[in-house]
Amino acid sequence: MSAQLIDGIALSQKLRAEIAARAAALTAQGKQPGLAVILVGEDPASQVYVRNKVKACGDVGIRSVMEKYDADLTEQALLDRIAALNNDPTIHGILVQMPLPKHINPHKVIEAIATSKDVDGYSVLSAGEMMTGLDGFRACTPYGCMKLIESTGTDLRGKHAVVIGRSNTVGKPMALLLLQANATVTICHSATPDLGVFTRQADVVVAAVGRRNTLTADMVKPGAIVIDVGMNRDDNGKLCGDVDFNGIKEVASHITPVPGGVGPMTITMLLMNTIESAERK
Repeated sequence: MSAQLIDGIALSQKLRAEIAARAAALTAQGKQPGLAVILVGEDPASQVYVRNKVKACGDVGIRSVMEKYDADLTEQALLDRIAALNNDPTIHGILVQMPLPKHINPHKVIEAIATSKDVDGYSVLSAGEMMTGLDGFRACTPYGCMKLIESTGTDLRGKHAVVIGRSNTVGKPMALLLLQANATVTICHSATPDLGVFTRQADVVVAAVGRRNTLTADMVKPGAIVIDVGMNRDDNGKLCGDVDFNGIKEVASHITPVPGGVGPMTITMLLMNTIESAERK
């Protein structure tokens, strides 16, 4: 058996077309969706990420406000700017690109963003809304993973899902979203003994630990769905994920490639959250 690839690029394009139609409808009513993106400092990777996000906004008709500040910007000045954006009715989402300079507390910055505009879904209140089943914003990468799983036509009710990783940005919210979809969820991590004992029982495995070959073919149940969130480099410098793709694709029913799987979905779900925020207004 050879697994069917879950094409994140194709699904992302489909969702972005839907987002563009919704953005156009709002703009026609005089309520164009707006996303503020704040970059502090000169981190090269952050500059690329911000540029991609701004371009994605333009492609779907979302107005982006890109604000770049020097690395010596004070924490209070950043908090004051976020407060102003919170009160700006033309801005429906606020994103502060991480990492921030060391003198700025990232937790304090994230918590300063109004929950109604926390389109990254990172704040304590957003996490609490997800935990309690309220209609808050979902963290973008797990949200994208759910869309990828849904695209296979799989009903998660009663399925056993294993999440490898417990980060606040992927692992924990991923487990909550799977639970909301009525899956039975197991969270594994670096302290889990004999990871394969758990993954071999799983109908769905989401690998999000940032270490290549964490999941190998002998650890996967035949016919399982495997979602690879990892972004690593192999010995030749080639981009790869957390799973042994070549081995697992002969066992799984569906698998995401790296690149071209989860990656394209993250910015797409940021756009989706921004549209949802604008529609709520």
